[in-house]
This record gives sequence, C-alpha cells and structure tokens, in this order.
Amino acid sequence: MVKLDIISDPICPWCYIGKTNLDKALLDFPDHPFVMEWHPFQLNPDMPAGGMDRREYLETKFGGKEAAVRAYAPVVEHAEKTGAHINFDGIKITPNTIDAHRLIHWAGIEQRQTFVVDLLFKAYFIEGRDISNHEVLADIADTAEMDAATVTKLLASDADTADIRARDKHSREMGVNSVPTFIVAQQHAVPGAQPPEVWKDVITEIMSKLEEDA
Repeated sequence: MVKLDIISDPICPWCYIGKTNLDKALLDFPDHPFVMEWHPFQLNPDMPAGGMDRREYLETKFGGKEAAVRAYAPVVEHAEKTGAHINFDGIKITPNTIDAHRLIHWAGIEQRQTFVVDLLFKAYFIEGRDISNHEVLADIADTAEMDAATVTKLLASDADTADIRARDKHSREMGVNSVPTFIVAQQHAVPGAQPPEVWKDVITEIMSKLEEDA
C-alpha cells in the first residue's frame, strides 16, 4: 500500500474539485494502492468563530463584486468541467473550519475519514449548510455512523483544537501555502486540482513500480 496524504480545507473549492478528479481516476483502478489520510489547513485561520456573510467575505477578499466574480470564474469553469456540482447561490456563510477539521480528525480514528470529508464537501458546496454549526457536524457524524452524542460533547470542548492548529502550522512551515496538496508516499508532492489523467499516470507508475519490487 502507498500512503496518500491530502492537505485540504473542506470549504476550499479546488480541494473539492481535486477530490472529484481523484475519484474519477480511481474508478479505473479498483485495486489502487492508496491509503488516504487527510490533514488540516485553514484557508482563513483568523475567521471569526461564527463565520462571515459569504458575499461580504468574497468582496472583501478580492476587492469588490466584479473582482470576486472574475476571481471565481476559473472555479466555476473547472467545477462544471469536472462534474463537481457547486451550488454557489446556496452558500450563505463562509465558516471557520476548525471544528470541521476536528471532526475529520476524529473520523480518522474510526477509519471513516474520507467518508466524512465527502459529506462535508456535499454539505457545504451542494447543500449550502454551515459546517461550523455543531448540529450540522453532529448530523454528518451520525450519517458516517459515528457516535453523534460523543462528537457533540467533544465539539463543546476544546479537544484537539491545539493539535489541529499545530498540524496546520507544521504544513505551512514545510512549504505548503495552497491547497489541495497531495503527498505521495511521503516523498512526492502533487499540488492543486490535477485532472484525472494526471492521477491515472501517477497510479499506473506506482503500480508498475510495486510490481517490479514484488
């Protein structure tokens, strides 16, 4: 098996598009060697706990409505081309994602991490849900067959918050400054939302090498 570390944020559209592309590639390799682990990276580490109105956030970040539309045009184009449905009109809040990252961490302990990441992408990009809301996160945990009551209790505490921030900081210190970043076999970084064809080439090369070494 080959470790695939994925550094991402569940409100990052490129992370969602990148995961969609990876999933497409993996359909051609049902016996692919990847073991995935997701790692935290907050696009907006200083976001208020309650989040911000999304329109206000985008216009502030990009310098006005027209600039925000221009900046997001490639996201819209790639999402449509990839088939990663994004309900832009449904997203009202840009949330703080620290608690979503905590849920991803706890899901990893229960071997449900990728499932929870997919549910978070769906909740945010398709359903327009506020994934900083503890009830929403508990509902996602329940859907993933985690103990929602335990998750609710953990969310009400500061459990693993410092660890998530430390891991985010570590990734930045290692040179990660944008997401998604995929690290193959703890050696090779594959940055950005690469198309399925790139992943097919990567997987083919890895599987060939594994066969040679067998």
